[in-house]
Amino acid sequence: MEVCYQLPVLPLDRPVPQHVLSRRGAISFSSSSALFGCPNPRQLSPRRGAISYDSSDQTALYIRMLANSEIEVSVSARNVRRLLSFQRYLRSSRFFRGITVPNSSNILDDDYNGQAKCMLEKVGNWNFDIFLFDRLTNGNSLVSLTFHLFNLHGLIEHFQLDTMKLRRFLVMVQEDYHSQNPYHNAVHAADVTQAMHCYLKEPKLSESLTPWDVLLSLIAAATHDLDHPGVNQPFLIKTNHYLATLYKNTSVLENHHWRSAVGLLRESGLFAHMSLENRQLMESQIGDLILATDISQQNEYLSMFRSHLDRGDLCLENANHRHFILQMALKCADICNPCRTWELSKQWSEKVTEEFFHQGDIEKKYHLGVSPLCDRQTETIANIQIGFMTYLVEPLFGEWARFSNTRLSQTMLGHLGLNKASWKGVQREQSGSADDVDPTFEEMDSDILPQEPRLS
Repeated sequence: MEVCYQLPVLPLDRPVPQHVLSRRGAISFSSSSALFGCPNPRQLSPRRGAISYDSSDQTALYIRMLANSEIEVSVSARNVRRLLSFQRYLRSSRFFRGITVPNSSNILDDDYNGQAKCMLEKVGNWNFDIFLFDRLTNGNSLVSLTFHLFNLHGLIEHFQLDTMKLRRFLVMVQEDYHSQNPYHNAVHAADVTQAMHCYLKEPKLSESLTPWDVLLSLIAAATHDLDHPGVNQPFLIKTNHYLATLYKNTSVLENHHWRSAVGLLRESGLFAHMSLENRQLMESQIGDLILATDISQQNEYLSMFRSHLDRGDLCLENANHRHFILQMALKCADICNPCRTWELSKQWSEKVTEEFFHQGDIEKKYHLGVSPLCDRQTETIANIQIGFMTYLVEPLFGEWARFSNTRLSQTMLGHLGLNKASWKGVQREQSGSADDVDPTFEEMDSDILPQEPRLS
């Protein structure tokens, strides 16, 4: 049985109820679904117009997009917000049709646009400053960067993509990230997409990957944290959130990111000209890539990667092997912050810790028991980062360097070592000891302790 929820039509001259006004809302523990600003446990945030949910299938939550041909669209707060968010999209569409757009106070001046274009010329550099690029594009880093990469890799021409549909898809993706999240927002998605581009350029990959592989990689990178609520999976499980029930407490967020991405792909009609078989294959393989970013599955993927490297049996002419390498590449891109320059890495460290602590504050307020790494009274950024680097980042990037022993790999390991030393210096200043590594990461899985990098 399919149950559909139609969003309310709200007069624009009246105050909007809080649970509707906020896409995410404050948490009310009468239902943990209020995390998304939704009083109904089966309804997601008011994002598309309707939610379809078949309770007989745990993977059957999907967003059914309502086209204008299907319903009469009434004026609502959501519609107005969507129209306003498309001001830049409309300007871009006119640009691609060669129509001159009059100056507007809502449009960035030529100096900013020119600087953003200059930065895109160096989008393959590992020291690319995504924070600066986001400012230069007026908060549109994900749209601008991903569209540029689609063009740079020749995907628009190869797959005969409609540029207006592509831009509309990217605008919707960017809009469905939560800008109020300190870390899991569209800027993080843009950063991961830029890192993924750097990995796609590595000799072993660039010589072997097909346009299809590159297409999947960029879409998965851009959408890998889509509609992230700013709290982790254990929080959703212990508050009995309906998503945790739907996905049986397994890769809850990653499954949601994937299904949300599929919904936007279908709504945009970006690949409507492809066969149904190819579209279904694309959706499935994008899901495989996004699901690989579940950090709780780190040991499984790392063990497989290490075994392949020990046996030397990776063959990138094999589509399955290429897909596995793309999974590992996306995993690296997702947690590559400690491998950036100190100036960039430090900013990311502060942002992710702020998000952890915000969750901890909520857990304290509602007496839920504070999750590991989320207590601002007992944790520090330095301790969290040293543990993260030691137990998760070093093992993964050590094996990646075995697979692709390039200048980029050595640069990333070099930054990782320097950043870890910097945080240890901060730790010494705070506690007078350099040995206080947060044990939380070690408890996650003893098999992902750091290994000595074995470079081929």
